[in-house]
Amino acid sequence: MHNSETANSGHGAISRHEAEYLLFQEARLIDDWKLEEWLQLYTPDGLYWVPIDDQAPVASQGAIIYDNTIRREERVYHLLHTSFPAQSPNSRTVHVVTNVLVEPRGDDAAVWSSQIVYEMRPGDYSQRGIGDVVPTVARVEHVLRRVDGQIRIAEKKILLINRDTWQGNLTFIL
Repeated sequence: MHNSETANSGHGAISRHEAEYLLFQEARLIDDWKLEEWLQLYTPDGLYWVPIDDQAPVASQGAIIYDNTIRREERVYHLLHTSFPAQSPNSRTVHVVTNVLVEPRGDDAAVWSSQIVYEMRPGDYSQRGIGDVVPTVARVEHVLRRVDGQIRIAEKKILLINRDTWQGNLTFIL
């Protein structure tokens, strides 16, 4: 892997600055619970994926999360319009995005970053873990594509550092 300031795309190069801006924008939309706007960052065939085994082919394994477009829309609808005990009230999150690298990949740009999502669950005394700030640490791989002049997410692959161990409440967007 090599670090490049731009990645070639069929519709123009995606610069590191543009890639970072999209990742920062994505983090802000999630943290502000603007999840319907977050959906718009994806290509029509985009994938949001949290694998267990990052070396196994997609089709040959189970995953913690494997959301195509319809599944992402369902996830957002449920988070925004359905009462989940684990998200009542909604978690507060802060996404920290760092170490962004951009590399050309055909017409797309492969973008690697390190991310920490700090989550805190407000609520009442009957809920476990209320008020605890819990970090979720991951290496994140985005595949970005320019569509009609806009940079979109074709794939977001979240490699949790503890992906092969017990996972707690992951009902928020990573």
